[in-house]
Amino acid sequence: MSDDQPETPYLELLARGAPAEAYERPVLRARAEGASAARLAALERAKLLALRVRGELEGRRRREAELSALFETAHDLAGLRDLDAVLQAIVQRARSLLGTEVAYLTLNDPRAGDTYMRVTDGSVSARFQQLRLGMGEGLGGLVAQTARPYVTESYFDDERFQHTRTIDAGVTDEGLVAILGVPLMLGSGVIGVLFAADRRARVFEREQLALLGSFAAHAAVAIDTANLLAETRSALAELEAANEIIRDRSEVIERASEVHDRLTELVLRGGGVHDVAAAVAEVLSGTVEFVEAHTAPAAAVDRSRADGHAVRHGEDWIAAVSASGELFGALVLRGHPRLDPMDQRTLERAAVVTSLLQLARRSADEAEQRVRGELLDDLLDAPDREPRLLRERAARLRADLDAPHVVLAAGIDAPGAAPGAAGGGGPGGPGGASGGVSGSGSGEPGNGPRARSAGPPPDEAADRQRLWSAATHLAATRHGLAAARDGGTVLLLPLADGEGADALARRTARQLGTAVHAAVTVGASAPVSAPAARPGEVASAYAEARRCLDALRVLGRGGQGAAAEDFGFLGLLLAGSRDGTGDAARVAGFVDRTIGAVVDYDARRGTDLVRTLDAYFASGMSPARTKDELHVHVNTVAQRLERVGRLLGPDWQSPSRALEVQLALRLHGLASAVAR
Repeated sequence: MSDDQPETPYLELLARGAPAEAYERPVLRARAEGASAARLAALERAKLLALRVRGELEGRRRREAELSALFETAHDLAGLRDLDAVLQAIVQRARSLLGTEVAYLTLNDPRAGDTYMRVTDGSVSARFQQLRLGMGEGLGGLVAQTARPYVTESYFDDERFQHTRTIDAGVTDEGLVAILGVPLMLGSGVIGVLFAADRRARVFEREQLALLGSFAAHAAVAIDTANLLAETRSALAELEAANEIIRDRSEVIERASEVHDRLTELVLRGGGVHDVAAAVAEVLSGTVEFVEAHTAPAAAVDRSRADGHAVRHGEDWIAAVSASGELFGALVLRGHPRLDPMDQRTLERAAVVTSLLQLARRSADEAEQRVRGELLDDLLDAPDREPRLLRERAARLRADLDAPHVVLAAGIDAPGAAPGAAGGGGPGGPGGASGGVSGSGSGEPGNGPRARSAGPPPDEAADRQRLWSAATHLAATRHGLAAARDGGTVLLLPLADGEGADALARRTARQLGTAVHAAVTVGASAPVSAPAARPGEVASAYAEARRCLDALRVLGRGGQGAAAEDFGFLGLLLAGSRDGTGDAARVAGFVDRTIGAVVDYDARRGTDLVRTLDAYFASGMSPARTKDELHVHVNTVAQRLERVGRLLGPDWQSPSRALEVQLALRLHGLASAVAR
């Protein structure tokens, strides 16, 4: 190698992308070979120049990667479909390019006056992922308040921020040390903050702050675009509906009125629901059928009922049949995928006439339903009745009380109603007084011999009447019994082969909710094998159903149906075994449903997920303290917890799920100890 070509070895190092420390070797080699001072000086100059070129090349590559990520983000915004997906991609790219262990994004809540965690990447702490920061609190609160970026090499040693116990606890759980935060700006206002953070001390460079600021600008655009799209879609929908009404109004009214007169004449001549359907089928040259509420397409019926018009459902048209807030069913027109406005109005008029016929039929049925209510009242209040007489009375109502039945307690959920309020949630067992109604002998709200003079408010009474009407209709079609009781409704329905009490409760809640167009909560008892042979069990089953109903409301699950088995560990308390058996099986079933997947995984793979869960909860759900308890690295804890999340589902750390998981772990540990 000649003295006039000192750059040659450095060109080779640049060509193969050698690390920075390799650039010292040519100088060291020349010094060892006794090179002249001029040669060494030339090599030193070439080395410095090569290192400068290498730095420029690395900067360009890094800039290319940053520009590529920003381009991909802009591309995501151009085809924006899912705001969550775009924000998640922005946070992931920011974390990758800045080389941080964690990245996250918070949004301001103007109503609450604070900012909350929206998207995270790399986070393992449940407490951290649920943080809310007041304006000015912590680094993020300060960024949100001042609209300026802030960076700290060591968060807990930095006195510029207002430290609070809640925020510091979340940051400690996540193990964060160095944090960089930049504001998300829309115009001159701040809507949130984008963060990059490490679990070790680190100095963030100015270029990294600028890069994170670029991602923050993209995130703000994504949020603003999503809001504008939502507002645009809403405005277009309103304009389309108004235009449709203007276009169809004149001719529809005239022809619909003529058809309505014909249908009215048909009813006056004594026609029935199916006669109306046949007449409409003739007018529209298609097939028209009346279907019950529980068999009609629910979504289409809800749309029809909401706007008062027939709606298209696939190749059919659906017109809801309802009156006084109660849904009877629907008229279905088949064979007309394209229905003009006049014929649509004809179908709607027919639905109105059909609802009048249904109301007339309902009046005739109510006498029979009162008899059903009296029989159910006797089963609840007088369990010593002669079984033979009970069977005879049930036979006249086409009910078989020797078959398995389930007792269901149902109530309409009024907004803000607490457990025990009117609507079926009051305390007290069968026959007790609650909400102004107590086991009325006729089964009709407010009309029985024990109804109090001070009744419920008018709206409440109307809700109860609608629920009672829907329940008695359902009981008649299912060959069961129904009665108004304790501010709500109680049903005794037969259990179909292969059907569980929980499935029957959910189905009943849907059917009653559809019929009354309101949220109806239904609690179910365990099956009663033969109510006629053991009438005393009906009262106990009703008490169990009421406990399930109250539990649903306490847990914020109004509008659903459930039996004791649906409540996890709470179901162990609600079930109240009537025969004194099955407790061990219920406990084992609860453990298996809750953490069975984790226990099986440990058994198959020889892993320590169950022990990790025990340590995690014992350490206050802190990965940092869990790794000390297990004597492993925090990344090992994070990997195990991610595996648990895949086995138990993403919500396993939510308060209700976490409580069940901890109880299941205790019960599993006790069972294992006993087995040893």
